Amino acid sequence: MNVRILPGVVAIGVGAVLVVAAFVPFVARSYRRRGELGPGHALLAATTLVYALGVVAYTLLPLPDVDAGFCTSRIAAAGAQLHPLQFLTDIRTDQVRTGVRGLLGNPAVQQVGFNVALFVPLGALLRHLGRRSVVVATLVGFAISLFIEITQLTGNWFLYPCPYRLFDVDDLIANTAGALVGALVAPVLQRVPGQRGVAAAPGAPRPVTTGRRLLGVLCDLLGLWLAALLVAVLVNALSLAVGGDFVSGTRKAGDPAAGVAWLGWLALFVALPMLGPGGTLGQRAVLLQPVLLDGRRPARIRLLLRSLAGTGGFLLLQNAGGGLTAIAVLWGLVSLVGIVRSREHRGLGGRWTGTVLVDRRSLAGHGVRAEGDRVPGRVRR
Repeated sequence: MNVRILPGVVAIGVGAVLVVAAFVPFVARSYRRRGELGPGHALLAATTLVYALGVVAYTLLPLPDVDAGFCTSRIAAAGAQLHPLQFLTDIRTDQVRTGVRGLLGNPAVQQVGFNVALFVPLGALLRHLGRRSVVVATLVGFAISLFIEITQLTGNWFLYPCPYRLFDVDDLIANTAGALVGALVAPVLQRVPGQRGVAAAPGAPRPVTTGRRLLGVLCDLLGLWLAALLVAVLVNALSLAVGGDFVSGTRKAGDPAAGVAWLGWLALFVALPMLGPGGTLGQRAVLLQPVLLDGRRPARIRLLLRSLAGTGGFLLLQNAGGGLTAIAVLWGLVSLVGIVRSREHRGLGGRWTGTVLVDRRSLAGHGVRAEGDRVPGRVRR
């Protein structure tokens, strides 16, 4: 694979995994700090993560193999280029064809352009998401570029016996210029929709919309998947450490990975919904809390039944496998339709248990009573 394409592919692949792994914590943090998720803000945050991985990948990859002639073969290609604007001489030297097409095909022009473009997102994201000034964003770009160049000069901080890439002061200039350009054009990012933020009063209650309910369901699904993945990794690491075999992910009876996955389901959809104010992991992430129709806190058994009637029941049937898979799919579809079509997006669990989800911030300071207590007034049915 082309050495310029490989780092990008690695960054996108690893970034996608990390975006999925960090999704639930990011949603929970956004609702608490910004009041809501904001798809535009989430997109920019994911872009920032993938971009950061891309910078690291382009700095380090591809990693060379060390052999007997490793340093000898790299004497001419590595070291330090300390003459500012040397790239102008390189452009004249490498220029073969005249005109714009010849200039764009010049390797030295491409190298400078790539180094400028590489740091444009850094300056833009620092100013837009980080709320930093143009000067600070440019200085941060310079500092990161300097760190990269020193990393290359020292052979990845002496992990290699000698440098395998060139420390180039022109790269430092080009990267810093890119950060400056990015900081100047950062206002363009304000046009990305879905970025309503802290100015919209994070502590103010928000409506319980279809999107918010479905986001909670997605967080539930990802939470269990990540828990099962983590358990599988730990089980296999322990098995290999004691000299055992790799544990498959099948649902065979007695399979330790499958057994601990069931424990994850019990923790997330049986124990957690009955703790504190109630609610599944996803509902807690988006600040939703189940209450009775008259505003009281449901009894624990009602909270459990609500969980099992919704996502928890779908996952229970799905993990059971066998002939229950078709029922699980039907259950999931009916549950989604219930969320979308039911009044106040109560879903099946809410209708069957006489509960409704409300924004937790709307209950702050009102002392929600437990089921069985008398309370004045009723919420809208």
